[in-house]
Amino acid sequence: MSTGALHPRPDRGNPPPPVSAREARRPPRSRASTVWPLLGAAICSEVAASLALKAALGHPGWYLLVVTGYSAAFVFLAAVLRRGLPVGVAYGIWAATGVTLTALLAALVFGEALTPLVLAGIVLVVAGVLCVEVGAHRATRDGGA
Repeated sequence: MSTGALHPRPDRGNPPPPVSAREARRPPRSRASTVWPLLGAAICSEVAASLALKAALGHPGWYLLVVTGYSAAFVFLAAVLRRGLPVGVAYGIWAATGVTLTALLAALVFGEALTPLVLAGIVLVVAGVLCVEVGAHRATRDGGA
């Protein structure tokens, strides 16, 4: 027995599922309109948690923000992945932006050093993420991985 009758595929000429009147009036949301704010929230949550971890070394009350921030970061990152952003791109942007913001804010808030070597490392991380993103975009455009 063929499973095609039980699980029809949209590419076999089946009509799309019915849409409610409310959904029909709603303008379509692009992937960017939901993915990027969620990724930004993941980055901000992770950076806040990382900075709170440093603060918690002297004041244990900050550990609540550490746990909450890291938990929220993973919830937001999972939501980004659920919306279709490739994991290499999402994680790369999340990590590179997180590293950059954490280093800059740690220098500002805690007086940590921003040496030329640290700045060079940040530039290399960002350049690496750009390579991954461009490569993923080209693979998607060309139809292969």
